[in-house]
Amino acid sequence: MSNPLSDMEKPDVIFCIGTNMTETHPVAATRLKKAITRGAKLIVADPRRIRLAEMADLYLPLRVGSDVALLLGMAHVIAREGLYDLDFMAARTEGFEEFLDHVGQFTPQWAAGITGVPAGDIEKAGILYGSAKPGAIYYTLGITEHICGVENVQSLCNLALMTGNLGKVGGGINPMRGQNNIQGAGDAGAIPNNYAGFQSVSNPAIQAKFEKAYGRPLDTEKGITKVTALDRCGESIFGMLIDGENTVVSDPDQNHCIHALKSLEHLVVIDIFLTETAELADVVLPAAAWAEVDGHFTNTERRIQRVRKAVPPPGVAQPDWWIISAIAKRMGLAGFDYDSPAQVFNELCELSPIYAGIDWDLAESGQYQWPIPYKGHPGTPRLHETEFTNGRGKFSFTNYRDPAEVIDDAYPVWLTTGRRLESYHTRTQTGRSAGIDYLLSEETLEIHPDDVNAWGLVDGGWAEMSSRRGSVKVRVEATRRSPRGTVFTTFAFSDVPINILTGSGYDPITETAELKVCPVRVVAA
Repeated sequence: MSNPLSDMEKPDVIFCIGTNMTETHPVAATRLKKAITRGAKLIVADPRRIRLAEMADLYLPLRVGSDVALLLGMAHVIAREGLYDLDFMAARTEGFEEFLDHVGQFTPQWAAGITGVPAGDIEKAGILYGSAKPGAIYYTLGITEHICGVENVQSLCNLALMTGNLGKVGGGINPMRGQNNIQGAGDAGAIPNNYAGFQSVSNPAIQAKFEKAYGRPLDTEKGITKVTALDRCGESIFGMLIDGENTVVSDPDQNHCIHALKSLEHLVVIDIFLTETAELADVVLPAAAWAEVDGHFTNTERRIQRVRKAVPPPGVAQPDWWIISAIAKRMGLAGFDYDSPAQVFNELCELSPIYAGIDWDLAESGQYQWPIPYKGHPGTPRLHETEFTNGRGKFSFTNYRDPAEVIDDAYPVWLTTGRRLESYHTRTQTGRSAGIDYLLSEETLEIHPDDVNAWGLVDGGWAEMSSRRGSVKVRVEATRRSPRGTVFTTFAFSDVPINILTGSGYDPITETAELKVCPVRVVAA
């Protein structure tokens, strides 16, 4: 996120796209509600008529997978109406004249033909956001889980760059992270192409720094993603360790995933419960849960937050850092003689410029948001206030392309997946709570009432939903939240394995699965 969560209360206009924030980030969404109460205008782009859409001044019910077309249409309007910030673009960006020419071809009428959003509403959205001072953009996985996820984000960056809404109080581009320490995992180096602190593995100087710190030569090639790793199981990968992820339920193309894990010679899972993934493992190592460990989370606004042990872990469960270190030492690797999480965290701070100004003791306060480049630095709540890290902002010349699979006579319905307020991810934790199970005891498929009737279904009855990869049975829920021709459900329930259906394509850069778009067929079961 470029801006702190407190800035959510300060924009003139808030543009939410691909985010069901009131269900997936309900605490943060209270700040958005405060902004609306104060008088901020809200634009919501989402295929479903979610709660945010009911709160919006302008709702854009775009077709799933058509985000780039919508954003190009809005950029066209901003350029045509002269709503761009010429001073900001001249001082802090490059290629803006060519970009303004590029978006000239993408009229609202063109975008309407792809998205299904009326051209007049695309005009209103462009003018409303382009006139905002400041305007803020918020998005989540509804933007990134597409084969064009990178282009989706780049298109949002284009809007912020052309209007000067970066480095401003109440502005920015703000991805809301899907889990509590996703940001911290990336910071610590859980990314194939970066060491800790987002330092490139292909940079010789950075590589030399880490080789000195670790006392051994390091591979100069970028690592592989989980998608590639699963594809190679049984061919070039024969052992795997999965830590804290229920891959079998959360990953696309579940049959392929299960086959890959069963192809391994040795699978180790570290988790707090015996998940569907752990049931396939040769060895399961019991981990301590968040309230049973000391450490830090770095949250969605880059804030480093202290986690304090409240209760001891049960049985022989241990913190993840201890388990991983113990495995490393049994493999004969030096450098894993940590006695405490403080030692691990301080090593991160020593090697990562964005954490260089803090340590375990200083982080106790929870006041710091990275980058914190040196001791005594107060932290950086707001990015890009005076300059961009890499110099000038670069416009991306994006173009629209269809999803990996599109609807046809055999699979005429769009399926999009997401999350619900009452369940968390694959229900590894929330599925074991009687109170939460009472609120949401089973999966349902949200279908427009007209489609329920047209397809011969019954509200509360059962449907069989099939894609090119498999079929599942799911209970029908008639609701006008879903538009005609589009259905919605989640992947949370293992007894309704929705991810048997998904997995038609991946973003070529990030290898993120296109979980938000999948053509299906829905019939009465």
